[in-house]
Amino acid sequence: MTEQLSVWDILKTPLVTEKSVLLKEASSGDDETGQILTFRINTKAGKNDIRRAVEEIFGVKVAKIRTIQYQGKMKKRGRYEGRRASWKKAYVTLQKGEPFVDYAEAI
Repeated sequence: MTEQLSVWDILKTPLVTEKSVLLKEASSGDDETGQILTFRINTKAGKNDIRRAVEEIFGVKVAKIRTIQYQGKMKKRGRYEGRRASWKKAYVTLQKGEPFVDYAEAI
């Protein structure tokens, strides 16, 4: 049995990169799909958990979720070797007609 994560534990941080900003802006004017949001999420969270968290925090309806798992890279610092942590990213597509989401306003 898996433990129940709180909505604030599921969504770690919104990802604000060039690609995510372009997706968010391009999708906000599109008639076919809703706005696309990008988040760094808990590695144990599933799509149903992500849907629940986004709907509860931002007060919008989610149409589709795509997730990607990234493996941590090996890094060297002098003679020491280490590994960055593995992490998970989610692309959340909102339903058509939902209001524009600003990350700072929801917190």
